[in-house]
Amino acid sequence: MSLTKTVCPYCGVGCGVLAGADGTIKGDPDHPANFGRLCSKGSALGETIDLDGRLLRPQIAGKDADWDDALDLMAEKFSAAIRDHGPDSVAFYVSGQILTEDYYIANKLMKGFIGSANIDTNSRLCMASSVAGHKRAFGTDTVPGTYEDLEQADLIVLVGSNLAWCHPVLHQRISAAKAARPDMKVVNIDPRKTATSALADHHFRIVPDGDIALFNGLLAYLADTGAVNTRYVRDHVAGMMSAITQARSDTPAECGLTQEELAQFYQLWAGTQKVVTVYSQGVNQSICGTDKVNAILNCHLATGRIGTPGCGPFSVTGQPNAMGGREVGGLANMLANHLDIENPDHRDRVQGFWNSPTICATPGLKAVDMFQACADGKIKALWVMSTNPAVSLPNAQDVAKAIANVPFVAVSDIMARTDTGDLADVLLPATGWGEKDGTVTNSERRISRQRAFLPVPGEARPDWKTLCDVGKRMGWDAAFNFETPAEIFAEYVALSKATMDFGRDLDLSIFADVDYANLIPTQWPKDGKRFFSDGRFYHADGKARMLPVSAPAPAPNDTFTLNTGRNRDQWHTMTRSGKAPRLGAHLAEPYGEIHPDDAAKMKIRAGDLIEVQSRYGQAILRALITDRGPKGQIFAPIHWTRQQSSAGTINTLIPPVVDPFSGQPATKNNAVTARKYRANWFGFAAARTPMRADSEYAAVARSLTGWQGEYAGVETPDDWEEFARDVMDVEGCLASEVRDQSGNTTRLAFYNGDILVGLFFASTAPVSLARNTAISIIGTSTPPLQALAGRNGADQPDPGTTVCACLNVGINTLRAAIADGATTVEALGEVTCAGTNCGSCKPELASLLARLRIPMAAE
Repeated sequence: MSLTKTVCPYCGVGCGVLAGADGTIKGDPDHPANFGRLCSKGSALGETIDLDGRLLRPQIAGKDADWDDALDLMAEKFSAAIRDHGPDSVAFYVSGQILTEDYYIANKLMKGFIGSANIDTNSRLCMASSVAGHKRAFGTDTVPGTYEDLEQADLIVLVGSNLAWCHPVLHQRISAAKAARPDMKVVNIDPRKTATSALADHHFRIVPDGDIALFNGLLAYLADTGAVNTRYVRDHVAGMMSAITQARSDTPAECGLTQEELAQFYQLWAGTQKVVTVYSQGVNQSICGTDKVNAILNCHLATGRIGTPGCGPFSVTGQPNAMGGREVGGLANMLANHLDIENPDHRDRVQGFWNSPTICATPGLKAVDMFQACADGKIKALWVMSTNPAVSLPNAQDVAKAIANVPFVAVSDIMARTDTGDLADVLLPATGWGEKDGTVTNSERRISRQRAFLPVPGEARPDWKTLCDVGKRMGWDAAFNFETPAEIFAEYVALSKATMDFGRDLDLSIFADVDYANLIPTQWPKDGKRFFSDGRFYHADGKARMLPVSAPAPAPNDTFTLNTGRNRDQWHTMTRSGKAPRLGAHLAEPYGEIHPDDAAKMKIRAGDLIEVQSRYGQAILRALITDRGPKGQIFAPIHWTRQQSSAGTINTLIPPVVDPFSGQPATKNNAVTARKYRANWFGFAAARTPMRADSEYAAVARSLTGWQGEYAGVETPDDWEEFARDVMDVEGCLASEVRDQSGNTTRLAFYNGDILVGLFFASTAPVSLARNTAISIIGTSTPPLQALAGRNGADQPDPGTTVCACLNVGINTLRAAIADGATTVEALGEVTCAGTNCGSCKPELASLLARLRIPMAAE
């Protein structure tokens, strides 16, 4: 079967993929982002392209409808809201997972024809602070770095970035470069010890939001030791003295490091010319995220370490097309092509190019404010595309209520059921990855084609087409008369040409005559051209700006701090990645990492549950007792929705507090309380059929033989068989039951004929059994007594919890290999194959070797 060149739909690395309709997935060796590498999520893409759960027809009020009826209703409701309440009474909330062509049409429709800037994107949640910091320092939202800089640097500083889990292919590139040049140094700055820390020469555990104090201290050190590049600053930078004066007023030790650690970091940074500072959500997702960005930029500008190979600040984005959205003005405070809404000349030029009846005159509502306006009754019609704000936004429970409060809600999605889609008046089926065509821009400004290799299922349509159809029905036929994404891309490029005399950075002239069908991955403005190499920036005087920023005062907190983030093998709210059973095998339920000392105080043991609360909501999480995080901090992933877990939606705890400059929510440092969840029973289930997340604590996930689920509660069910039948949907199947004499344990096996279709284990303590074994025998003719034993036979060793998701290698298999003499990561790979596919689990292999006190050979 022929393979199609396309791009991975996960993070902003933008890896090239060779994909086939039969589910074949390979890394594209010719793509300059990854050169054939893929992470565990990318490698498992072939397992996510089935139609299970897909939305295949439009729905109105929960019932199948014709496209014409759905589109007519959309146009009628939006037009009526604009007529009766003005253009600011409607809003679009879009996504960094839609393609640039979709983004362009959505932006054009809202800002140029409806006349409001009430279009924002879930990218607001991941990189808005970086945008604001760039604009303040450079005059535009310019990302100056390239991936090659990571391999050319002599020092890489990773700040608030668990690269090994969140951008694994970049982590692999750095790891390979460090192996080739052992003198390269890597510094990891993070409150937690993460998989990324294993690569670092130094891990500096700052306190949450300690970044400004750290980098202000560095700036003061650079000034005090004569490390400032005075000639560069004189010619190319303004504002240095005020920035340094403010930096000197801060106390670096407030970042949480010792004087010795500060000296190590400052001397290393000051003494290394080729420095790249990579930062991500640990910087951006903060009440002072923009100031954090500028604190980092200040140090690079003060030393002139920008615009040359192996140097510079580098924001790595979380979503596949966050950059494309920034380019076309997908944020509420931007116009297309990096132009400014507040600038009347910019507005006039864009309006003239679009020949539109109006143009937005002021910035629109940013994400958190948009949904507050929904709650306040100000938004009368809302269109959500390819995202799930009822889960992903802070204060998620109230966001769901806010969406329900809007008189008319439309949701475009690929799935029939999402937490947000369940609140919609109209559901519009969208094409997904593998079915749609367009472009995306990765974190290094490289535009690549995402190509279709699958037939369009049912009546799904690309988002740009749906947007155009609504625009036509609202009376703007000529402006939205596009037939292909290539035509949209051509107009976008032409708009870039029409606005180039404003002297902005976005130059797409190299795409003017491009063969869209055969477009190869291309970096703008021109392959090989490096931003700021001439010392020219985009403020009116051509100079960059250093800004005085101040470290926030440490917030008093006598309870816990909640830090949120991602899992290695999951993506956002798991709509796609949750379909791949091997990705769920790594960490299959919502959990909270808690320090051993804190766990001991609360008498929490392995397998127990913890209840985490804030004034906004609560979550129940499996306790993962580890010293990876500091005492007083709980770390929890963001991925679980109400579809998968009854009490694991972590953003219900997060306050709707944002950075004042960027509007980005602060999700990394919030006060919560925690206590042991005193469940009176625990359960584990495995079945062929989908499970329901019904009980006080429930978490369901796909398994290699169907589904698996974890359950717990205070109120013990009266009838275990009835409960099991209900959550596993095994009505009509014969049941075999075993109970111990004390009544503390109940085990049930359900059969369709002689085929085992479900297992359920309940106990008054956390259920202890060989889960992988229980899962593996579903769908077999294993007899009841053996099935209910809950352990492996002598000829079937238990592999244990999955460590390598690509090749399904468990921790017990790895421990056995280590005991037999495999004492390096490479040796473990040779014996077990772990880490030999995508390599994302290599940090965990190294950590396992370290925990078992195995002396590691140099890698």
